[in-house]
Formats: sequence, C-alpha cells, structure tokens
Amino acid sequence: MEYLLVGVVALVAGAAVGYFAERLIRGGAYKTRDEIVQQAQREADNIAKSAELAAKEEGFRRREAIDKELNAAKDELRNQERALDKRESGIKEQHDDIARKERMLEATHQKLAERNKSIDAKEKELDRVMKQAQEQLYKISGLDAKAATDMLLTQLERELKNETGALILKQEAELKQQSERMAREIIGMSIQRYASAHTSESTVSTIDIPSDEMKGRIIGREGRNIRAFEKATGVDVIVDDTPGVVVVSAFDSVRRETAKQALVKLIQDGRIHPTRIDEIVLETQKEMEAFIRRQGSEAAQEAGVPNLHEKLLDLMGRLHFRTSYSQNVLRHSIEVSHLTGLMAEQLGLNGNLGRRCGFLHDIGKAADHEMEGGHPAVGAELLKRYGEKGEVVHAALGHHDDIRPEYIYTVLVAAADACSASRPGARRETLEKYVRRLEELESLACGFPGVEQAFAVQAGREVRVIVNPQDVSDREAARLCRDLAAAIEQSLTYPGEVKVTVLRETRVVEYAK
Repeated sequence: MEYLLVGVVALVAGAAVGYFAERLIRGGAYKTRDEIVQQAQREADNIAKSAELAAKEEGFRRREAIDKELNAAKDELRNQERALDKRESGIKEQHDDIARKERMLEATHQKLAERNKSIDAKEKELDRVMKQAQEQLYKISGLDAKAATDMLLTQLERELKNETGALILKQEAELKQQSERMAREIIGMSIQRYASAHTSESTVSTIDIPSDEMKGRIIGREGRNIRAFEKATGVDVIVDDTPGVVVVSAFDSVRRETAKQALVKLIQDGRIHPTRIDEIVLETQKEMEAFIRRQGSEAAQEAGVPNLHEKLLDLMGRLHFRTSYSQNVLRHSIEVSHLTGLMAEQLGLNGNLGRRCGFLHDIGKAADHEMEGGHPAVGAELLKRYGEKGEVVHAALGHHDDIRPEYIYTVLVAAADACSASRPGARRETLEKYVRRLEELESLACGFPGVEQAFAVQAGREVRVIVNPQDVSDREAARLCRDLAAAIEQSLTYPGEVKVTVLRETRVVEYAK
C-alpha cells in the first residue's frame, strides 16, 4: 500500500513539474529556477498528502464493509445454530415419543396374547358344553345328527321361501307402481309437448239451393238429370219437401264430397243437363284426386313421415273426409304420429319409426268399404303390399289390442291412439246418445241389491252409488264396487274409464226426553 502511494505521489509530482515548466517556458516567466522547483515541490507535497488521505479514507471504507460482511456472516451462523438446536430438540422429542409408543405397543401385544389364550380356552369350554348339550338333545328328541340337520334345513328352507315370496311380492308391487308412474310421466310429457290445436270436423251432405225451382231443374224432365247425376257420381240424391235443401247420400265419403262439389258447381252454372253433368263430374273428380294427393302429402310432411308410396299418400288423403265420432281421422293420425314419436324418443327408441307407425295405423279406414275385414286387418294388408316394415304393419294390425303385441311400437301406438281419442274435445256424441249412456249407467247401478240411488257425474266418467247401510256392510260395499265396475266393463260402451264410488252412511239417532 505504501509503495503504491509513493508511486502515485511521484507521478503526480512529475506531472506538476512538467506542467509548471511548460508554463514557465511559454509564459516567459522571470522567476528563477530554484523558486520554480520549490513551488513545484510544495505543490507535489500537497498533492501527495491529499492522495494519502484519500487512500486512507478508502481503506477505512473497505474495512467497514468487510466488518459488516463479517458481522452478517456471524449473525447467519448464529441463526443456523439456533435452528439446528431447535431441530435437534424436535428430533429428540420424536425419538422419545416413538420409544413411548413402542412400549405401549409391546404392552398391547402382550394383552392381546393373553386375551387370545383366554378366548381359546373359552372356545374349548364352549365346544365341550355345546357337545354335551347336543348329546342331551339327541337323547331327549330321539333323533340323530343327520335327521336333526335335515329337519332344521327343511324348516329354514320353508321360512326362506315365505320370506322370498313376500319380498318378491313387495318388489313386484313397487316395480308396478314405479312402472305405472313412469308410464304416466312419459304419456303426460308427450301430450304436453304436443299441444294439438284440434277442432272437430264433420262431413256435411246437405246442399243449399237458391230456390225450390232449382229442385225441378235438378230432377229434369222425367228425372233424366238426377239419374245421370247419380250414375256419374254413384250417390243418391234426395229431393224432398224440405225447403231450400237437397241431400246427397253415399256410403263412400269421398264419393259423397265429390258429388256435393259437382252439384254445387252445376247449381252455380245453371246449365243442368246430362252432357254438362258428365263434364262437371269428371272435372270435379280430377280436382278431388289432386286435392286428396295434396292432403296426404301435407299430412305426411306435418307428421314427419317421408318417403311414402304414392298410393299410401292417396289413401291417407282420403282420411280427410273420414270421421270417427266426429273426429277427423287424418288429424287424428297426425296427432297419434306425434305422440308415438315423442314417447319412443323418451324411451330411447327410434322416433322416426314411431311416427311412421302412428301415422299409418288407421290407413285401413280409407279402404275398409272396398276390402273385407276390419280396418286393422285392411290397413295391415295395404301396408304389407306397399313394402312397409314389419313394425309398421304390426302396429296397424294390433293397435286395438286384438292380437298379442310383438313390437314395442304397437303398444306405443295403442297408447297414443287412446290418448288422442279420449282426450277432452276430441270426440263428441249427440245429445240423445249422451243422455242414453248416462241413463244406462245409472240403471245398471240401481239394479244391484241394496242400492238406493245412483248418480252419473263427470259426463259419465264417474258413477256414485248410495247404498242402504242396513242391507250392505262395509265388506259387501267393497265387493259391490268391484262387481259394478266389472258389470260396466262387460255391458256398456264408453270412452276412457268410469270411476265407481260406493257411499255407505251409518247414522245413529237418539232422542233426549
């Protein structure tokens, strides 16, 4: 350090001497050489002292920094020493805890060994006592071990059978309730999702005429016009004394509608003669065929049933003119198609196939007057003829539960058909038939012994029976309710279901005197 200071001082002094010498030469100073040298020496000493002071200050600063580092290192070492001491004490505590647990475990093992010995001794004693008891039982009962075992097993088997039977009945009842609940949920959800704005349509076979003079023109000279019209259309025209009305009668609803439209055109045209009749009827028949095809195609598109044979579309279009209890059969088929598809999708089945089965289930009604058999058999024959799948054919054949269902779609179509037909507003009866049905229901209930009064309520969907409490007991009332329900099922025809309620009132009367 001292050599370094001396070198720095010498370097600074030389630089100072050179600097002043140059100034002396350049400035033309008049000082003597000695003065210059002395002055330079003084300045060099001052510079050396300043450098020495600076070097000492730098040394002090470095020493302070080193002292701080040493103090920090000492503090770190003391912290680590304290942590090690704490860890060592924790390890020592753990070691003591482990040693204590080992001692406890050894004591537990010793107790368990002693208990095992005691249990073994007790088991031996128990075996000896049970053996003696069995020998005494054998002596008392007179049975050997095999016979006693067989008797116990037989009794146990009988008890298990009884318990198993009761359990099976319980599970069957629960499963039945659950399945009924799920079925109601599925059907209810399907009906709710398919909200059909459905009006009841009926085919009208009466035609209004402007005046009674038109009746003579319709009949013609010696009846030639009416005969030509009936021959061309295949219907019966009834012209009676009813003012302003002509009646068209025919078994075929399409033929009757064709005749109705043709007669309306003739009345509007005014030219009624055999030649004109043939022209108008032929024109109306062509229009009717196009209308029927359009109705079938639109219905199939609305129901979501594609790729139907043209003949099947024509047959479905004919159902537009067919009604069942005033319910339009084509609208009914579309509704059954939607309900069947929704229920099939909720059950994880093919919704498209379900809609197809529901849409075509009543197709036999379009041709049941042309082919022998009921509409289920006729529809199945038509569907088989035009290449429909077995599920579709079977749904048409068995949707009235006439045969044992082989496909689940047949059951779904039957359920959807019942929902569509029996829902409120779908079908209607004449007032006369409605009143007669209620009267038959009440008279049937009154025919049972002990019945005092019977009332048909809820539009014939419920019958409430009041019995004489002196003639009919509680048990007899329950049997009467069941017998009456069976009698209604066998003898009456009704939509949906009829609820039977038997009321038995017991009165106790006493007088205070």
